[in-house]
Amino acid sequence: MINCIGIRKETKDKTQKRVPLSPEQVADLRTAHGLRVLVQSMPQRVFSDEDYSAAGAELTDDLSESNVVFGVKEIQPDLMLDGMAYVFFSHTIKAQPYNMAMLRHILDRRITLIDYELIKDEEGRRLVFFGNYAGYAGIIDSIWAMGRRLEAEGLITPFAHIRYATDYGLLADAETAFREAGESIRTDGLPEQMVPFVCGFTGYGNVSRGAQHLYDLLPVEEIRPDDLSAFYARGEFSNKVVYKVEFREADMFEPAQPGADFNLQEFYDHPERYRGRFETYLPYLTMMLNGIYWEPRYPRLVTIDAMQALWSAAEKPRLRVIGDVTCDIDGSVQLTVKETNSENPVFVYEPLGGAVIDGVVGEGPVILSVDKLPTELPREASAAFGASLSPLVPALAAADFTVPYEALDLPPALKRAVIAHAGKLTPDFAYLQSHIGG
Repeated sequence: MINCIGIRKETKDKTQKRVPLSPEQVADLRTAHGLRVLVQSMPQRVFSDEDYSAAGAELTDDLSESNVVFGVKEIQPDLMLDGMAYVFFSHTIKAQPYNMAMLRHILDRRITLIDYELIKDEEGRRLVFFGNYAGYAGIIDSIWAMGRRLEAEGLITPFAHIRYATDYGLLADAETAFREAGESIRTDGLPEQMVPFVCGFTGYGNVSRGAQHLYDLLPVEEIRPDDLSAFYARGEFSNKVVYKVEFREADMFEPAQPGADFNLQEFYDHPERYRGRFETYLPYLTMMLNGIYWEPRYPRLVTIDAMQALWSAAEKPRLRVIGDVTCDIDGSVQLTVKETNSENPVFVYEPLGGAVIDGVVGEGPVILSVDKLPTELPREASAAFGASLSPLVPALAAADFTVPYEALDLPPALKRAVIAHAGKLTPDFAYLQSHIGG
């Protein structure tokens, strides 16, 4: 039904609390655009069913009258309606094997799939995202993990007072905790065994900016990647600051051809001409926060081989925690061998034996690989996400999804985000056909 939208309940993971649109945004869409909004009941949702009812939404399990249905995470095939248009994070564009059966079902049932990750402006900048909140939660949880790991080693630090992200009601509460930890570092310092404390941030997008926002509430001194070696050689460290390094593409990758210059556009177009160089920095880092976009065609940042070499050295490695916000299994950080959730968020990967041990104790770095980090700050993350999504909703609610893709009347940013329509992959995503068969 034109001008009727649905909001589905999240069914992939019981820890999922986020929503694509808040009750306040639903009320605005109804008032300003006359939209009818159907909402499936969901007890763990950060906003209650009653909140949506008060906003004028209709609570119902049946979303079949919707013109388009909004969700957050992937949808089990048996829960999809034939011929319906869905908008959610599908995690299919890298041909992720675990979602190819879902994509095959979408084609078989002539379902339209629109992916938030692909909604971008003409410059390729994402318009709808949770990225900042993934960064916020990622650094909170990584520092929490650091505090526990050091505690297990007998070192008590101000990081031990940072709680897990779900324990903070609002981002402001976490900011207060980081400021307090920072004041403790300024006053009392860190244990000498942890000096210098160096955190490396890969990338400079929404995830990295969110993570650095909180980290910068500590007493921070920044170091350029190429200055790390000289910084350690000088030995002029302070126990009353923490150090930060931001890595960009030219810092993490280099041309495979000796003597060639790094060219960013060439790297994007022909990553096979490049190799990773990030591992040369690993001996200097105490913690790593990984927030880059990665595909299998790009070189890895951290390989098992490099970590085996690091852990085989005579001196105990400095690296304690890898916060892999990117969370690509066997991806840019090869030690990310599984995704976790807030109920069991971290594990230790032991490079020398390949053991994977839940918790923070073991002969290797602690890996944080929570796949749904923004849901750990669900109220603010959902409100921010919905604010960016809301302006696009009326066009989706009014679209005629029964016409062929070529005739689909959507703004360019939305049309480019259509992966599948009427039983076919759209031209930009035809490459996925070889991964799903048929």
